[in-house]
Order: sequence, then structure tokens, then C-alpha cells
Amino acid sequence: MAGERKTEGAERDAFAREAMVHLDHLYRIAFHLAKDEDHAQELVQETFVRALAARHQFNPGTNMKAWLTKILQNLFFDRYQQSKRWISTDDPAGQESNDWKHRPAENPGPESQVLFKELSSNITDALKRIPEEFRAPILLVDMGDFSYAEAAEILACPIGTIRSRLSRGRKLAQQYLAAYVDIEQKGSYRK
Repeated sequence: MAGERKTEGAERDAFAREAMVHLDHLYRIAFHLAKDEDHAQELVQETFVRALAARHQFNPGTNMKAWLTKILQNLFFDRYQQSKRWISTDDPAGQESNDWKHRPAENPGPESQVLFKELSSNITDALKRIPEEFRAPILLVDMGDFSYAEAAEILACPIGTIRSRLSRGRKLAQQYLAAYVDIEQKGSYRK
């Protein structure tokens, strides 16, 4: 009996170590879904709790990143459905985003830091404006490096739907960022 507990404990620890590799990815996805640091951290923590509790359902050798992301998506949408029943007094639009601060240390100069912060803020604002059905595929495919098939599995929809939503989401992002990215580009469309 003691041997079984040790074996199960070792399996749980190995599973947790493998899952922890995907922590940064899950946080990025959670932040863009929740649009709030605290909620994103809660989502990631709850995702890990649920994953550990359901580790026997994970098939070793399959894509753990996709499996964890599916749990995160389901958790977010469950909470989102519940929150739609309540009237919120919070003003998330007034909160400044810090999600783009998590990047490799390059020791950039002051100008680079200012430009990076401005770009990060504009990208975050553009993502917030994109409806959830189009934002989720962008987060999974463009930011999460999932294939179309993996994103389709996570979002429980056909690959064609992923492609369509991704295309529409990218077009919306392009529209929202057009003024920032290339001011001259607008003039070239009029010619």
C-alpha cells in the first residue's frame, strides 16, 4: 500500500513538472481571455488544479499543451457564462495592461522601451476590441503556436471555422492597428 502511494506521488510529480513547462503559455492565453492579471492568474491556477485532479484522463504521449489549453478555455467560458448572469461594477477598460512586460531581457535603451510599451499597449487594445469568437483563434494559432487542427479541437469546432475566424480576426486586428503600424499605408489604398 505504501508502495502504491509512492508510485502515485511520483506520477503526480512527473505530471506536474511536465505541465509546468506550459505555464507561460497558459498565462498569456488566460490574460488575453480575462483581460486582467489577477483573473488570468486565477484561471491558470485553477487550470493546474483541474489538470492535476484529472491527470488520469490525459493520454501520455499526446499534446499536453493543447490539453491544458482546452481546460483553460473551458474554465474561462464556464466562468464567462456565469458572469453574464451578474451585473459587474468593475471598469476593466480603465485598467492598464501589463501582459507584454513578460519578454526576454535584452537590456533595451530608453527609446526601445518606450516604443515597445506603446506597441504592446496598442496590440493589447486591438485584441480587446476583437470579439471573443475571433480573438480565441488568434490567441491559439498566432500566439500559442497551435496548429489549425489543435485549435479546432480546443475550441470544439471544424478546422474550416478556425480558418474563417482567424482570417476575420486578423483583418479586424489589421484595421485596429493600421493607423499605428503604417500611416502611409492608408494613402496607398486610395490611389
